[in-house]
Amino acid sequence: MHEMSIAEGIVQLLEEQAAAQRFARVKAVWLEIGPLAAVEVEALRFCFEAVTRHSLAEGARLEIVELPGRAWCLGCNASVAIRQRYDACPQCGSYRLQVTQGDELRVKELEVE
Repeated sequence: MHEMSIAEGIVQLLEEQAAAQRFARVKAVWLEIGPLAAVEVEALRFCFEAVTRHSLAEGARLEIVELPGRAWCLGCNASVAIRQRYDACPQCGSYRLQVTQGDELRVKELEVE
C-alpha cells in the first residue's frame, strides 16, 4: 500500500512548509489527484488520518479534487478523455496515446492557522 508513504510525504511537506511559513496548525489540505495517478483515494484518506495523529495536521480535513484523464491521440491528432492508461482512443480506436492530464498528485491548497 503506497498510500501510506504518500500520506507520510504529505505530512513531511506540511512540516517543512510550517517551518518556512511559520504556521502552527493545518486545518485542511486540498489534493489534486488524477485517475492515472494509481492512488486509491479511500486508502489515502485512511492513511492520512493515521499519520496525522500527534502532528500539526491532526484532525485536518482532507479534500480531494479529482482531475479528469486526458491524452493526445497520435492516430487522429485529437485531445481525448481517458479513464485509465492503455485505453483506446474513443474517436479512432488507436492505442497510440500520450497522457497529457490525469497523472497528477499534488497539494493544491492548505488552510492553516
